[in-house]
Amino acid sequence: MARITRISSGGEFEKTVGYCRAVVAGGFVHVAGTVGQGEDVVSQCRSALEIIRKALGEAGAGFADVVRVNYYLPDRQEFEACWPILAEAFGANPPAATMIEAGLIDPKYRIEIELTALAPAA
Repeated sequence: MARITRISSGGEFEKTVGYCRAVVAGGFVHVAGTVGQGEDVVSQCRSALEIIRKALGEAGAGFADVVRVNYYLPDRQEFEACWPILAEAFGANPPAATMIEAGLIDPKYRIEIELTALAPAA
């Protein structure tokens, strides 16, 4: 396996900004901040997690392998609505987590999720 593997999801910002969805390096899968589609924070959270799930799967990992997650929301009051979705995604394997209130790349986005997971052994 290559020392560094880059995974693209074909998202609209990847070529524009110059990044990829995930990078596998140093025994970890580093997933870029990911926003989802939808009208509200809950639908965007579900959508972002699906995009992340696909990237992790391409790297041979899954949500059980996640060790660190950062959530970015323009309004921290909206975060609680996402808790059941996040608890379901991570199940019995909750990662270390941080939530930060911050402006996102476009005001239509209500949540951005960035995480790091263990890569499968080579």
